[in-house]
Amino acid sequence: MFKKILIANRGEIACRVIRTAHKLGIKTVAVYSDADANALHVTSADEAIHIGGSAPAESYLDMNRVIEAAKQTGAEAIHPGYGFLSENAAFCDLCAKNDIVFIGPPAKAIETMGSKSAAKQIMEKADVPVLPGYHGAEQDAAVLKKAADDVGYPVLLKAVSGGGGKGMRQVMDPAEFDDALAAAKREALSGFGDDDMLVEKYLQQPRHVEVQVFCDSLDNGVYLFERDCSVQRRHQKIIEEAPAPKMPDGVREKMGEAAVRAAKAVNYRGAGTVEFLLDTTGEFYFMEMNTRLQVEHPVTELITGQDLVEWQLKVALGEALPCTQDQLTITGHAFEARIYAEDPDNEFLPAAGRLTWLEQPTESEYVRVDTGVIQGDDIGVFYDPMIAKLIVWDEDRPRALRRLDQALAAYRILGVTTNISFLRRLATNPNFVEEDLSTDFIERNTQALFQLDDPDIESLLPLACLYHILSTRQSQVPRESDPTSPWNATDNWRVNSPRMFTETIVIGEGEHVISAEVIGSSSYQVTFGEYQKNISGTLAGNVLIATVDDHQQTATVVEHEVGVVLFIAGAMLQFQIKQPDVGEEVRAEDSGGFKAPMNGTVVQVLVSVGDQVGSGDTLVIMEAMKMEHAIKAPVSGTVNEIYFSEGDLVDGGVDLIAFEPVDNE
Repeated sequence: MFKKILIANRGEIACRVIRTAHKLGIKTVAVYSDADANALHVTSADEAIHIGGSAPAESYLDMNRVIEAAKQTGAEAIHPGYGFLSENAAFCDLCAKNDIVFIGPPAKAIETMGSKSAAKQIMEKADVPVLPGYHGAEQDAAVLKKAADDVGYPVLLKAVSGGGGKGMRQVMDPAEFDDALAAAKREALSGFGDDDMLVEKYLQQPRHVEVQVFCDSLDNGVYLFERDCSVQRRHQKIIEEAPAPKMPDGVREKMGEAAVRAAKAVNYRGAGTVEFLLDTTGEFYFMEMNTRLQVEHPVTELITGQDLVEWQLKVALGEALPCTQDQLTITGHAFEARIYAEDPDNEFLPAAGRLTWLEQPTESEYVRVDTGVIQGDDIGVFYDPMIAKLIVWDEDRPRALRRLDQALAAYRILGVTTNISFLRRLATNPNFVEEDLSTDFIERNTQALFQLDDPDIESLLPLACLYHILSTRQSQVPRESDPTSPWNATDNWRVNSPRMFTETIVIGEGEHVISAEVIGSSSYQVTFGEYQKNISGTLAGNVLIATVDDHQQTATVVEHEVGVVLFIAGAMLQFQIKQPDVGEEVRAEDSGGFKAPMNGTVVQVLVSVGDQVGSGDTLVIMEAMKMEHAIKAPVSGTVNEIYFSEGDLVDGGVDLIAFEPVDNE
């Protein structure tokens, strides 16, 4: 076995590889950028080497710096994780030239499968079903348009060198083709340095099913069954599960065997994923092959009982696969939910910020959390905004789904907007529960998935009141040395009057006046609106143990810069205590402009000063965390000023454009 390996990646996948390496007694070397100097993967490794600036091109994508770090530390092999250099054939060759083992497939396999058009042609020869479409080298817009017309709409434009949903556009109508092509090519060039496109027939309601394959250098190949990754936003996966539910008779075996044929057709070695579209008819079609370990590999590990990173290390050493096909079995069901810093209610826009509070579910034989961050870390603009991968397992799908909901409810995160509430709505959606899956699942269930969660005022307001009373009493300093002195009382004691607290609690735009009468040493009768409840409890740090009308509950309560947040049983309440009015008024003037929705880079400015624009026109395109965001005019108007140029880095909230609406709108 290797004595020391370098992980050419960051975040949760670097931590994941480090865990298996340490289990096998292998020393590990991390590499890090300026932004990751104190990151979890750096502190988890045995050694760490700084390789450059925060931007990936200045660090994690710099092949020579990564190789130099490996040579400097004596690492025998490099594990590329996923993303960055994991599917870079030139990096694989560079490792070989420096006598460093690349823990992945041969460069030729990466190069072949990295070109979607070349891969499709090879798959056809290997008797792997492919979608009808255009995979040629001619890239003139007119040629691509004719190909789309010939295939028949809807079609899908895909970057030849793409992945992860980047450089991809669905085109439903010929009139949309030119704009979609321009956007897809621009995104592909930015993300992969290659704007060549292919055109495919777009299936209306397919499922996205992928097969985990593994090959060794001794001509052995197996499939470790399939994962359903149909639930996606922007062609990026949100929840994955294994095995795929409702697989038609015989399709699992046929798809697995086709995946192994696909891998052997390019002399593959190591871990790979062959992705298919599964039509409602039971027919399946090759999409692409990812020549690396996938983000969602843990669900395969949980249903097979195999450590795929350990398999990678053994195969890279030239060993035979640990199992034959007939030794592999499926046990139970597993889900993986990707916990992201993003706003599902704002088109899943990435959210940057500091993780001021982070509590994660307790890990067990049923619950696994793969993460690369800890409380206090920043979610910045340079990398993917994933906070963690939550993976759950149980004996069958219904039980595993309940585990998923319970584990999601245990998350407590402050500092960034997250998708956790959205994930809970998704995991409990009746159509998801009933296995009605397809790649347009979110679009088909928009109303249910994006409904706002109104706080349960009746249940949560007494807890907010109790927290305020207890925290206030704890913060009061005794004025007398005699503990029995009435001047030391912190219960609002008054002569010939009830001991009463009255506060106005602000929740969103609403104000709630709540009165609490002291009826015991730590018991209160609270009145608000039409409700009256008896409450009592204790506060220790951030843990509030509260009894409301004989119902005891435990909550986590965190104060931060904009108020107090209370977490309990999967619910979250953010509130403030209204301060006395001292006659001051703060006014905020409308800038009449357009603000950057997040930290990021200005990719394109589509207007000039003085331009007249119409409602819905795109003014500026920004990019952050590998996602594009178009800033559009809500009404017709005139562009008065432009504050930034293409390529500029901007902070979230700054004005990008001064805009004056026309008077008649």
